[in-house]
Amino acid sequence: MFEAKNAKEALEVLKSEIIDLVVLDINLGKNEDSGIEIGHQINDKFEVPFIYLTAFETGTIIQDAVATAPYSYLTKPFKDVDLITSIELAIKQSGKKSVPKILVKDGEYNVELPIDEINYVESDGNYQMFYTNDKVYKSRFTVKQVSELLPESMFTQVHRAYIVNKRKIEKYNLKSVVVNNTEIPLSKSFSDNLNN
Repeated sequence: MFEAKNAKEALEVLKSEIIDLVVLDINLGKNEDSGIEIGHQINDKFEVPFIYLTAFETGTIIQDAVATAPYSYLTKPFKDVDLITSIELAIKQSGKKSVPKILVKDGEYNVELPIDEINYVESDGNYQMFYTNDKVYKSRFTVKQVSELLPESMFTQVHRAYIVNKRKIEKYNLKSVVVNNTEIPLSKSFSDNLNN
């Protein structure tokens, strides 16, 4: 669970973490985007379900909020049971929300690879090789670009040429990381990443 202090921080968290649900207040304070503006950005860039909590219930604000397709809209003061119910309904209605994907090559074809299927990424010249349990895909990215595309909560760089899915790490020591029975070198300069 994350609590963002402002709109900028909220959007940074959405970029770097996998979030199941966002609870937005419509009034985020002076000199801040409104929660409705953040709702538009969530719809455009993140595909994450969200609900509004607000003291505002004017017709215009409700109309603007509804246009962003929130999963719920609660006015303050609200009962705890209303918030819990709204959260449970939003998560259930969103279903297994679409898993973030990355565009890669499968032979001559472009495919969208769900990021949770990636075991690790290996740099190979101008290409990155994406290793899954079943296949190896490639795409023309730099290591830096891949590390920016993949959420920090799931992936970490362990070597100048390797990024691994933290959830797939079987074991590690000071020199290597084992993912899907494959030993991957661990550079001293990246070893701290495993503890984050």
